[in-house]
Amino acid sequence: MEQKREKFSSSLTVFFATLSSAVGLGNIWMFPYVVGQNGGAAFIIVYLGCVLLIGLPTLISEFVVGRGTRKNVCGAISKVTDKRRFKLIGYIAVLSTSCMLFFYTVVAGWVYSYVFKALFGVLKGVTAEEAAQIFNSTSLGPISPIIWQLIVLVVAGSILGLGVKSGIEKLTKVLMPILMGLLILCVLTSLTLPGAYSGIEFLLKPDFSKVTVGVILSALGLAFFKLSVGTGTMVTYGSYFTEDNDLIGTAGKVAIADTGVSLLAGLAIFPAVFSFGLAPTEGPGLLFNTVPLIFAKMPGGSILSIIFFGLTAMAATMATISLLEVLIALFTEELKISRKKSIIINISIIVLIGSLAALSANPDGVLAHIKIFGFTIFDSFDKFVSNILLPINGLLVILLLGYGLSKDFIIEQLTNKGTLKNQKVVSLLMFIIKYVTPILILIVFVKSFV
Repeated sequence: MEQKREKFSSSLTVFFATLSSAVGLGNIWMFPYVVGQNGGAAFIIVYLGCVLLIGLPTLISEFVVGRGTRKNVCGAISKVTDKRRFKLIGYIAVLSTSCMLFFYTVVAGWVYSYVFKALFGVLKGVTAEEAAQIFNSTSLGPISPIIWQLIVLVVAGSILGLGVKSGIEKLTKVLMPILMGLLILCVLTSLTLPGAYSGIEFLLKPDFSKVTVGVILSALGLAFFKLSVGTGTMVTYGSYFTEDNDLIGTAGKVAIADTGVSLLAGLAIFPAVFSFGLAPTEGPGLLFNTVPLIFAKMPGGSILSIIFFGLTAMAATMATISLLEVLIALFTEELKISRKKSIIINISIIVLIGSLAALSANPDGVLAHIKIFGFTIFDSFDKFVSNILLPINGLLVILLLGYGLSKDFIIEQLTNKGTLKNQKVVSLLMFIIKYVTPILILIVFVKSFV
């Protein structure tokens, strides 16, 4: 693949590109509703612990493998180890990425449709009941959810066709700062709504009686999902990093910024949820039922809703791009298929299987009656990825770095061949990777199955 070994041009673009993969809809859509379903502030504290002791070490590990090999996820693992158990990392990453795209692009399609609803004034002055009806109609129907899903993939595929610098880098460098700025504006507006304090209290005042094994497992899955680890995304993006990029520093900045954006999304949504009498446990529709209500109360809200959903659509696109790039890099390097054909093949597969998720996301959807272990097809992809595939692959990546790679290889990558004076940080990180992170993942897993 002629463009796959391009590099990001600077540390700043590395940060924005990596952050764009982590942010996406995970912050603006998934984080608020998962927090709502798992009890609020107590869940957030558990989640932060998972990020610090599990997500961040795994993120750094994937950066090491990616930049150290300059290959796609399967090629990278094959290059650093010949042990069969570790080669599962590449296969599980591809499966995780594919399953995630099956349901993620459905939600991205909803966001795209809301851009047009905002443009044509459908969201202007809506009430809580009207907002719920609009979302219900968006996710229903045998055709429209699939069409919007296809549009998302075509847009992402078109950008990927431009390559790393002209496509991924240019898009993320411009859009990430704008998205953050508008999210802050949304927060400021939401905090002025009557009854907003109840939303703040729900988000920031912990009730640890609500913490269960299921809550911990959800926090673990969300930490992996939100930092894009376990899917091969960060191995792939790491292969485009510059030689002088500080891997530990970049990972830390991404984790902090990603968590900050998640909390901003929560502050934008939960005050509005309580102000308008909605249920914080509402689920995937939480974003689409609350944000239109916020803008309906604002001067110039119609224009701002267009901008917000437009930029949210771009955030969804950036995350979709990062996931697709894992598959594109694999097809072009391992299967020797051209970049253009790889994009077309993968989009076709995702739409074909992802349409099952699109038609089962709404409780009244065409395929909503089909259950897998009690879950709809849409929820099954979500649970399978977040609660099983990502933690398992994260554990394998951690074990690979802790016990499967040479110390010299790891030190070379983490210190940039000795140019960074961070030996104490590296020693602490390696202790966590060897003895803390794998044990925590295993404990959560065993308890969840027991």
